[in-house]
Amino acid sequence: MIDWQVATATGVRWVRPGPQVSMAEARKVVAELRQLADAVAEPVRELTGLPGSPDDGRVAVVDRPGWIRANVDGFRVVLDPLVQRMSEGGNMPQPGSVITAVGSRVTGMQAGLILAYLAGRVLGQYELFLPPDPDAPATDAPAGRLTLVAPNIVMVERELDVNPHDFRRWVCLHEETHRTQFTSVPWLRPYVQQQMTDFLLASELDPASILDRLRSAADAVAGAVRGGDSESLIEAIQTPRQREILDKMTCVMTLVEGHGDYVMDAVGPAVVPSVAEIRAKFSARRGSAGRMEQAIRRILGIDLKMKQYEQGSRFVNEVVSEAGMATFNKVWTSPDTLPTKEELASPQQWLERVGGVEPPAISD
Repeated sequence: MIDWQVATATGVRWVRPGPQVSMAEARKVVAELRQLADAVAEPVRELTGLPGSPDDGRVAVVDRPGWIRANVDGFRVVLDPLVQRMSEGGNMPQPGSVITAVGSRVTGMQAGLILAYLAGRVLGQYELFLPPDPDAPATDAPAGRLTLVAPNIVMVERELDVNPHDFRRWVCLHEETHRTQFTSVPWLRPYVQQQMTDFLLASELDPASILDRLRSAADAVAGAVRGGDSESLIEAIQTPRQREILDKMTCVMTLVEGHGDYVMDAVGPAVVPSVAEIRAKFSARRGSAGRMEQAIRRILGIDLKMKQYEQGSRFVNEVVSEAGMATFNKVWTSPDTLPTKEELASPQQWLERVGGVEPPAISD
């Protein structure tokens, strides 16, 4: 299906080099990021009221090729159910055939080029999907890992001309929030993984359906290049069932991303003196991409992710302002208490349904 060795080799080959730093400075940056990732955990937990986990301390500080390799490992874990289904259904070409060899290499190169692009832009992430640990019992799912991409953090702090120590702490706050979310809420990680598995298994694998999806993908790419308000590539190739599942996934990711943005700004003033300057410059940078950059972002759905940050942050801010953090934390009770698409746009509806907050009275 995908030659992951080709994907890794292509990504590592084509990723742009990071900013120039001396070996001594690189070691300092890595050490500081590790220290900050630990230091911000307590402020995040105090603000959110989420306990985290005593054994959630895995932190990886990587360069761009390291980020590519880590994400290839994650993709392999996520795609395993689809590969297995295709094999069981007889939809996979025979191993060793020309179709298999050529097709998997082509898709591997495509995946590698996407990873090369993203590897120059991601500041950090909480990796949910890791390969099984050979030293752990087979029944134990691998714990997640907080990953920080050191050269990208250095690049952006230089571009923004902000205090580097404050900026590094600010980035760590966002990623630590994700680690706290997923280690505090036992059902959240398996829920996300199940949604991703269901999304993949809802693929239509017959040739006619695949052709229709490819045509939609071509239209999406053309629309993005023209600068129109087109679908992302992921949206364009969905089946109807996948569109339903993606709506659920979008809701939960909007919540966790917006919660991360809310926390990094709410905790910020106490631990990041220049947080207001950083936020203003970072937000301006998000909207200053050139036309080609904007087209690529639309194709890959990155603009959708930016909207998730904004809408999710507004939702969290309005709920906390209206009813307090304890009421907001009811969102983590079960999948049924997650906000719907409509509730993300209108937090009062979620408060009425889950938070036990009566709608405001209408006066004459």
